[in-house]
Amino acid sequence: MPTVDVVDETFLAVPREILAPEFADPARWPALWPDLRLEATTDRGPQGMRWTIAGALVGSMEVWLEPVLDGTVLHYFLRADPAGDDGLPTAWPVRRAAAEARRRQRAAKRIAFGLKDRLEAGRGPGEPPPRVTEAART
Repeated sequence: MPTVDVVDETFLAVPREILAPEFADPARWPALWPDLRLEATTDRGPQGMRWTIAGALVGSMEVWLEPVLDGTVLHYFLRADPAGDDGLPTAWPVRRAAAEARRRQRAAKRIAFGLKDRLEAGRGPGEPPPRVTEAART
């Protein structure tokens, strides 16, 4: 079982075709996960991405974009172990591992809520989706 096992889901009131490019661009990955090096293993287009990760953690990460009603549920999975000095997985004491898992959970929510704020563009409950311009994506 991985030391850090994070599962998160957040509803965004935007189509997954708008959300998917946020994760598909390798130039954005360092801003989202600054201490991780990602290598895409599966680009599933509007369904999301899968990566292997190295850096502070060693393991795998996935973003699955599920269409729901007029939006998308962003499912986020991180399964990893801390990296030792040699870059290989190592072990942490239970408390440190739990603290790291909580930190990564909060980071996942910051990413999701940041995307909600920017991509939903102030859309109120029950309102039709706004037209998302290229400027809103940057």
